[in-house]
Amino acid sequence: MNAASAMLQAGCGRGSIGVAILLALALASFPGSAQADGDQRRVAQVTHLSGALVAKHADGSVKYLSVAADVNEGDLLATQEGAYARLKFADGAEVVLRPSSRLSVVSYRFAENAPDRDSVELRLLKGGMRAVTGTIARRSGDRVKVVVSGTTIGMRNAHFGTLLCRGDCGAIRMPGNVPPKDGMHLDVAAGEVTVRNAAGPQSVKAGQFAYAPPDAGAPPAIVPPGQGIQVTMPLAIARNAAPVAGGATSEQGCPTQ
Repeated sequence: MNAASAMLQAGCGRGSIGVAILLALALASFPGSAQADGDQRRVAQVTHLSGALVAKHADGSVKYLSVAADVNEGDLLATQEGAYARLKFADGAEVVLRPSSRLSVVSYRFAENAPDRDSVELRLLKGGMRAVTGTIARRSGDRVKVVVSGTTIGMRNAHFGTLLCRGDCGAIRMPGNVPPKDGMHLDVAAGEVTVRNAAGPQSVKAGQFAYAPPDAGAPPAIVPPGQGIQVTMPLAIARNAAPVAGGATSEQGCPTQ
């Protein structure tokens, strides 16, 4: 078991077929990756699934994914409401998608003996995710990025979670029983990441929380634990992950451990 798997262990299940069909129809009309050159190289595999996960491939085709299904470069992935999906990439990195999330695998290049060719770009278009980095980030961290709206997350050997709010995070309650602000929320459980938007960068270390406004009118900033959001998921999906002290959680009663 690699380091990522030790931090993200899971179980699987099924969701509503009717909702999954609606999800597939919605995804079919959703803009996909710009990569539509017919080169659909396998870059990851679905290892655990609870609910429906749909992929729109670079050629425009839409497919339901199950456990052990391949994820290709250029895929746009979508989870239904209430669904969680865990992916393992070729370099050992792992990503868990929260319900009602959209993730685009814009580019992924990895060859064990060719670090000069490393390149990863993921785009979180909706919802939230947790990630544990793999070989590429450890040896070529400057070539790995996760883009969330207008904010870019760069990392090297890190475990972090990010949540994008656009008026759709009302189920998450902050101190004072208010929903989180729109924008990008980040928590780092291990390692360190650099968050950057058009207004500037911010380093975020293990145990810290950060926030970036939606309009990039200000740079990302560290927020106190009581104002931060820890992106969480059921223990059946993420087990043995290092907890972050304090902050609100994105799944009541199910902190990442």
